[in-house]
Amino acid sequence: MAGQSIAGAAGRMTVAEGDRSTRARLVILSLCLALAVSVLLSLTSGASDASAVGVVRDWLTGAVTGDAVLSARDRLIVYDIRLPRVLLGVLIGAALAVSGAVMQGLFRNPLADPGLIGVSAGSSLGAVAVIVLGSTRLAPLTSALGTLALPLAAFTGGLAVTLLLCRVATRHGRTSVATMLLAGLALAALAMALTGILIFMADDRQLRDLTFWQLGSLAGATWQKIGSVGLVIVLALSAMPFLARGLNALALGEATAGHLGIPVQRLKYTAIVGVSAAVGASVALSGGIGFVGIVVPHLLRLLIGPDNRYLLPASALLGGSLLLLADAVARTIVAPAELPIGIVTAVAGAPFFLWILLRKRGVIDL
Repeated sequence: MAGQSIAGAAGRMTVAEGDRSTRARLVILSLCLALAVSVLLSLTSGASDASAVGVVRDWLTGAVTGDAVLSARDRLIVYDIRLPRVLLGVLIGAALAVSGAVMQGLFRNPLADPGLIGVSAGSSLGAVAVIVLGSTRLAPLTSALGTLALPLAAFTGGLAVTLLLCRVATRHGRTSVATMLLAGLALAALAMALTGILIFMADDRQLRDLTFWQLGSLAGATWQKIGSVGLVIVLALSAMPFLARGLNALALGEATAGHLGIPVQRLKYTAIVGVSAAVGASVALSGGIGFVGIVVPHLLRLLIGPDNRYLLPASALLGGSLLLLADAVARTIVAPAELPIGIVTAVAGAPFFLWILLRKRGVIDL
């Protein structure tokens, strides 16, 4: 009788897991369609007369016959201005959302964020150093690198913080997650203090540039920047899905994950390096964009569950779509001016973060 009960319970668990997997696949398929629609709308919304139908016809007709449907002006706007911006938005949204999901799985906390390990603060320090010192002490560097000086400096700053963090948190060949969290907070505070010193040294024009850069924007997207730093995001995103099985096992505890054959130490190191590369490159290209790494994974976890095999790709799709939507709002809400995208994500993400916090504490039940 007991055996039948256990078998029945196992059967019910299998059915429930199958239902959750089916729902996850349907959600991922829906997110693919939503991302395609978001990309098309972002390419065709604005001052240009190019319509969604015209852009699609130009793609199809140009590929088959070589004849252009759009005018030369519209092709310049769509392919040289909007398309790099859209691609950058998809890459950064996916990078921030997937990084947030990985961090939440690594720390086993739905409130974890990529900014906890100090990568964003390190990237900001590198960028601020170039903006403030680019015409004086760093003049040879900025003149040699040109427009790539800012994103490369930001990426280097994030990478330096990551290497220092791994050095501090690793002892006898093992990395402590708790030490990593505390060290990340300390390094972030140190980087912010150094950033404050540089801001104090800045003049009025540099302060204006710093303010807009720290609020985040996709306006500076070019094919050159995407080719130089965007490749880092693509490589990091390509490696993240291979962490899904290990993160699922880590939810049961480090000891249990080790008994299941998961190389826990290598998993921690790979996750931190991948998140650091993705977030550092994202901050380098767009500045500070907050709350995407918290909101997207938690929202999807409510819909499809905590299985990282589905959560990570779904986070990439939803993160890209939401950032494109935020960019569209930023471009149109105060037109012809442009609102920094970091303001849009903060206005939408902060109330959601507060709802998560209150829900976790049992203050509200929604």
